[in-house]
Parts: sequence; C-alpha cells; structure tokens
Amino acid sequence: MLKLQIIIGSTREGRNADAIVRWVKPLAEANGSFDLELLDLRDWPLPMFRETLATVGDMRNPTYSDPLVKAWNAKIKEADAYLFITPEYNHSVPGELKNAIDSVFASYAFRHKPVGCVGYSIGAAAGVRAVEHLNQIMLEMEASPLRTQTLVPFMAQAFDAQGKAVNPVMNAGLVVMLEDLAWMGNALKTARAAGDIAPPTARFRAAMAALSAGK
Repeated sequence: MLKLQIIIGSTREGRNADAIVRWVKPLAEANGSFDLELLDLRDWPLPMFRETLATVGDMRNPTYSDPLVKAWNAKIKEADAYLFITPEYNHSVPGELKNAIDSVFASYAFRHKPVGCVGYSIGAAAGVRAVEHLNQIMLEMEASPLRTQTLVPFMAQAFDAQGKAVNPVMNAGLVVMLEDLAWMGNALKTARAAGDIAPPTARFRAAMAALSAGK
C-alpha cells in the first residue's frame, strides 16, 4: 500500500479544515490503496524557516537548526504521496503551511512524489488561488502535483449534519483525485525503487566543479 500523508494546513481556532478531514478520510480509506496518516500542523509547531547549509550540517545526515525540523523532515520522507488541505489566505496558502514546506530542506523528502490538494473557502472561490499557488510551490520542491484538485466553495453549506457533501459532484471529484493520486503514487514509487536520479542542484554543482577543474 501507499503511505499517504494528509496534511492540515490551517492551525487557527474554529478552522473549517476539520470538516474537510471528516469528509476526505472515509473516501480515501474506501479507495483501498492507502495507508493513511494525518499530519496536523497544530502538532508540529515548527520554528520560522532559517535553515542554511551551515545549520543543515552533513547533507547525508542533516542535523538542522532544531530537532523538530529534523523530525519533520524524517516524517515527510516516510510518505509515498501527500494530500494537502488548505484554506485561502490573501490569494495563497496559510503561512504555517508555507513554512512547513520550506522546512523540508536538504532532505528532498517531497521529491518525485504526487501531491493532491483540497482547497476550501467560505465564498465562491473555493480556495482555487491557494491551490494554484501550492502547485507552484510543490513543483519547486520537485513533487508532482495533480491536475485533478478538489475545491470546496461555500463551506457553511457544503456538508450536512452527518458531515457528508451536500453536492454529489464534490464526492465524484474527490474520488477521481484519489484515483489519480494512487496511480501516480504507484508509478513514482516503482520509478524511485528502480533508481532515482540525483537532484538537479547536485548535478549542476558537479558540472560546475568539473568546469572549474578544466575537465
């Protein structure tokens, strides 16, 4: 099975993310492809990003500036796929979520793994701009964001008293995204097992070193 980490990107009181989790989790379990783990950023009070090559230490076994950052990198590396749950703050993701992603530094833990997103808002925009920005961020992390993202508008009316989606189209969209996440997760897991290529930054440094040496 694929290790799927569901990452809750909101930490504030009264957040709508909990209703999203109650909806997403049973449908992800019903897919049958995933071993689920919920990562709540409330439980990971990461310091504001301040890593440098000096704080990372040995790139083969990074120490980082804080033990919690090291633990976070190790935790993220365990997964084969990710599902981010994010609201939209000022056309982007919450600062805590961006900081948590930035903190995955030097370990390349997101690299060559698929990413799905569930965006939500209290209005019609449904977090679409946050999801678009998150896709850009995850591309820079060398992850593989899916095209089939899930958007939840009008949160106050989105779910019934049992926590189920009022609009069946939401269920259909989420099911499709989970299918894509499973397919891409298995494909990339197989590819990584066959032998992963070195990160481009490392290959670029090696090429520059060779040029400097006159080779």
